[in-house]
Amino acid sequence: MFSTLRHLTRVTCGRTAVILLALSAPLAFIAADAPATIRAEDILSFLNRTITWYRLLSSQQQLVNEPGDAVFIANNRQIADEVVRLSFEFARTESQQLASENKGNAADQQNVTASSQYQNLVNLAEKSKQRLEQVQHELDSLKQQLAAATGRRQKTLAAEVAETEDEVELLKARHDTLQNMLQFASGMNARTGAKGVQAQIEELARTVPAAMSENSKPAGTDTATLAAADSTIIGTEERTPLPTGIFGLISKVIEARRKLSLLDHSLALTDSLADASKALRSPLIARLKQFTQRSDALAAQPASQDPAVLAQQQTELKTLTKQYKQLSAVILPLGKQNILFDLYRRNVANWRNDVETRYSQLFKSLLLRLGMLVGILAIIFVTSHLWRRATFRYIQDGRRRHQFLIVRRIIVAPLVCVILVVAFASGLGSVTVFAGITTAGLAVALQNMIQSIAGYFVLIGKYGVRVGDRVQVAGITGDVIDIGMVRLHLVEVSGGPGARATGRVVAFSNAVVFQPDEGLFKQIPGTNFLWHEVLLTVGPGDDYREVERRMLAAVNKVFDGYKDKMETERRAMERVTHGLSVAPLEPESRLHLTATGTQIVVRYPVEIEQSAEIDDRVTREVLDATGREPRVQVSAEAGAVREDSAQAARGST
Repeated sequence: MFSTLRHLTRVTCGRTAVILLALSAPLAFIAADAPATIRAEDILSFLNRTITWYRLLSSQQQLVNEPGDAVFIANNRQIADEVVRLSFEFARTESQQLASENKGNAADQQNVTASSQYQNLVNLAEKSKQRLEQVQHELDSLKQQLAAATGRRQKTLAAEVAETEDEVELLKARHDTLQNMLQFASGMNARTGAKGVQAQIEELARTVPAAMSENSKPAGTDTATLAAADSTIIGTEERTPLPTGIFGLISKVIEARRKLSLLDHSLALTDSLADASKALRSPLIARLKQFTQRSDALAAQPASQDPAVLAQQQTELKTLTKQYKQLSAVILPLGKQNILFDLYRRNVANWRNDVETRYSQLFKSLLLRLGMLVGILAIIFVTSHLWRRATFRYIQDGRRRHQFLIVRRIIVAPLVCVILVVAFASGLGSVTVFAGITTAGLAVALQNMIQSIAGYFVLIGKYGVRVGDRVQVAGITGDVIDIGMVRLHLVEVSGGPGARATGRVVAFSNAVVFQPDEGLFKQIPGTNFLWHEVLLTVGPGDDYREVERRMLAAVNKVFDGYKDKMETERRAMERVTHGLSVAPLEPESRLHLTATGTQIVVRYPVEIEQSAEIDDRVTREVLDATGREPRVQVSAEAGAVREDSAQAARGST
């Protein structure tokens, strides 16, 4: 019977050893260098590291933005829950064994004595106890002597007994105080010992739902299920399309880079936790090898016929079997963890490879978009440069050259802005919203500026103005010296005959061309004349017809000197006005009735450069013509010469 029991024990221990050694194969040959026991501090440190590793799942969850990411995080969570459950299963089992081992040790006071922190207190308590026993022994001896003494000796012994009793009471009080301190220290040591470790393990378990109970493992969750989950085909999920804008690509590239960094950290932390698990497993493997060797030695002993020897072997085999089962319960969770860590590393590595592929695609797409943007901008700027060179080379007219350069700037700048917006925005919707908001804001904030820019194109049009033209704006006459994008600058000239520069420069916004109350007048392109007038007022009874005839004859006498030039101006005006019929440019008279008499007005065209000289000649001729027989009375307005505005000249024409 004992031979059969020995055989069964050897077979059971051998099979268990094979299984556990297979789970712990990487450390089976380095157990000799491992520590002999596992301390409570090691267990708590391992649990804290496991919880820190487990909480990486929350950071990984924040990175899920692809369909494949959800598959990876689901597998990681399933494996991590199982790893945490096994860690706490190991911790609970090992802490229970530590507690049972501590029960077989010395008493609580000896445990306190073993601690150097309480050694002085223990020594004082021991000395007080010895002193109390010594004085108590002396008291008993004195009491015996007192019982046999008589006379004076009896009184002396009675006094000594009373004094010794007081000393015993003092020593008892001192001993009780020290004993209470020792009991308190022993209780605290017990609470922080193996039982304290179990309480701390449960406190840690409450922070992780997966470790609340040893039976919290979901039905059907085992290593085979996790391995099947790890073998899920990755890459068949539809990926989110790549962003169309550079800003979107940059944000995706940064996000992928951050995801790679977190996954690398997860792999590093997993390796560190796996090493910690192996370090805890190594002393257990050493003890496992010892049990295996001892069981083999017992199995190899020859059968004995001595009942005492057989009983001793039976007891040893039972003890060995019990210890083997306890050790198997501790090492089995750590062995399973070794497999789970491999699955977790493989899943994270697959996730990292998938993210790295995505990162590579995003980075290449970003570089391609940036290259295309730089190429398009380079083409635009090169074309702009060629446009500028061609303008200076082939266009000799300064005004037309300036117009072409302005058009170039107006086309290039908005085109570059539009290309940048389209390149950096993500999708047509973003471009539309951005363009709408930008346009509305600019339209409100730059209303006057926009009108001025629009007025610039009106000013440089076919019937617009050019540098050197004499114009009248808002009642101010001047020569144009600059036509800017938003402003028009004039040199002011004085009115009347012999106009001269006043020395002032007047600036008008180009938006003046859109103002209904302000007028801008200029000479018709290609013409160089104005209409002037000479006035005379005759009193009642005077022959106004004779005066009119003489005035008209005097004006025609002067006009005949430049009549041909006015005909040239008339033909130029017809060409500019596309064949519109223009009346001959020659003197004409009009009559007006006033309160003082009849006003005779003779209008005549003059060249702008010669206007002062012609006006002077006309005035003199009229005075000479009207100052002879028949005599006429010339009013106070006689000889007054008036220069019409360009509007009057244009209307008369």
